[in-house]
Amino acid sequence: MTTTDRHVDHLRPDTWAEANRRLVRKALAEFAHERLLTPEPTADGRYRVRSDDGTVEYRFTARLLRLDHWQIPADSVTRHRGEDELPLDAVDFFIELRSTLGLSDQVLPVYLEEITSTLAGTAYKLDRDEPTAAELAGAGFQAIETGMTEGHPGFVANNGRIGFDGEEYHRYAPEAAHPLRLVWLAAQRAHSVFTCGADTDYERHLAQELSQAERDRFAAVLTGLGLDPADYHLLPVHPWQWENRISVTFAGELAARRLVLLGEGDDEYLAQQSIRTFFNTSNPGRHYVKTAISVLNMGFMRGLSAAYMEATPAINDWLAGLVEQDEVLRGTGLTIIREHAAIGYRHRQFEAATDRYSPYRKMLAALWRESPVPSLAPGERLATMASLLHTDRWGGSLAAALVERSGLAPEAWLRRYLDAYLTPLLHSFYAHDLAFMPHGENVILVLDEAGTVQRAIFKDIAEEIVVMNPEAELPEPVQRIRADVPDHMKLLSIFTDVFDCFFRYLAATLDEAGTLPEDAFWRTVAEVVADYRARVPELAEKFERFDPFTEAFPLSCLNRLQLRDNQQMVDLADPSAALQLVGDLVNPIAPYAPVRR
Repeated sequence: MTTTDRHVDHLRPDTWAEANRRLVRKALAEFAHERLLTPEPTADGRYRVRSDDGTVEYRFTARLLRLDHWQIPADSVTRHRGEDELPLDAVDFFIELRSTLGLSDQVLPVYLEEITSTLAGTAYKLDRDEPTAAELAGAGFQAIETGMTEGHPGFVANNGRIGFDGEEYHRYAPEAAHPLRLVWLAAQRAHSVFTCGADTDYERHLAQELSQAERDRFAAVLTGLGLDPADYHLLPVHPWQWENRISVTFAGELAARRLVLLGEGDDEYLAQQSIRTFFNTSNPGRHYVKTAISVLNMGFMRGLSAAYMEATPAINDWLAGLVEQDEVLRGTGLTIIREHAAIGYRHRQFEAATDRYSPYRKMLAALWRESPVPSLAPGERLATMASLLHTDRWGGSLAAALVERSGLAPEAWLRRYLDAYLTPLLHSFYAHDLAFMPHGENVILVLDEAGTVQRAIFKDIAEEIVVMNPEAELPEPVQRIRADVPDHMKLLSIFTDVFDCFFRYLAATLDEAGTLPEDAFWRTVAEVVADYRARVPELAEKFERFDPFTEAFPLSCLNRLQLRDNQQMVDLADPSAALQLVGDLVNPIAPYAPVRR
């Protein structure tokens, strides 16, 4: 088999057909949830969605669950033109419904490229050997990380990765589980900024991350060119970014020796679900490394801002101190893994030519995030929270498998998870006006050997947290995270980010598996919220202002953002202003509100 064949041998009629079936099912479900589509009931108990011109229709069965969740069996979806049944084709789906979905002439072709890439990634996953959900429930941290098959549960085009060619996909996609080594550059200190947490410094940090032999080898490259190593910072770079961007776009910096290629490091890493973050498999106790990569994926170019990197360690130190000093947060077992050090390179000419949000300012930066491995106690293991939504190709649920392994009643298992994950989010909001971006990939669960959740670890801190109080007193480097969010939108940090964008899927998954009916799921969530409220009577006024048991809350639509502009979904200067709010959702815990006396 030739190299070219190897890169496309997963693209077969069977894998392609199944990938399209899955993606069309997801599109119907998520666009119906976001009220872009209004499925019509049919006489035979099914639903149908018609194309823009009315000549094609999609038919399917569905169960409607809480939060307007459409649970659609993939094998029920069919496509018809008149009396003829047509094959399911996700690209055709978007062309047939382009007006209904609001896809502009500018956005449509790029979005179709993302859809095709997402399909290709699914075909790749379908072609590989896959453990069952039950097997994965007992697997190790990185086996679970690379075993995920869905990606973001809400976004339909969630594996665009525009920029990777066929070979690069096999080298860099997390599901390929291909070990790689990072490229290291020397960056002249006059043009780069290194910052770190209060408990380390540049030399100590690099000594932890690189062996003496590596540091000596890199120094020898510089001295061999007549350069002084003391004039440079060491900077890790994604191999794709080096090959495709830095070696070309930063050619002038390399020629002037403001940047110097040092070579690969010795440690091997595995890409995580976020693509640009790497876990050190050679030395798991060493930091993750998060790198800039100019690949378009899920609504953004995945660069890293040199300006943002400068304040990153200080923000993490501040949050770590808040968690440590807060009795409630500490009592839940919550920890964060700090972004412990960061480095960014400032390209003088691109900075002069662009505003601060330009992708051209986000090409060369990196951060080091603590590894959770050293914090484990005997008998503890790790799993990305995204894995709770994983369903294998045979329909097995990983969350259901964890419940079964634990030996606990489903409500008891769920309660342990909610105490570890939801309670810290509630307390952060009500006590500190603090919101995280707590989606599945941003949370690591600590499990015991039986699969019961012991505690949660939050990550991706500096670019994702916000203090929703414009008058909050924050240290100077931390003030970036302060934002003036309208009161009516503040609790969306729980309702949208947690209830709608994660619990909606988990409730449906456990219900579909026969493990826990969705009413029992939401009743348990309500109990956790009520118990937390009872524990903090001093915050009663805050609960009056922001009632978690309110009857309804605004529906915030993620796919609408991407369909409108799939290259920058929101204005980073004012992200709340860009939200697409369409009507309301009934609050699934409202029926279980405690009776007030």
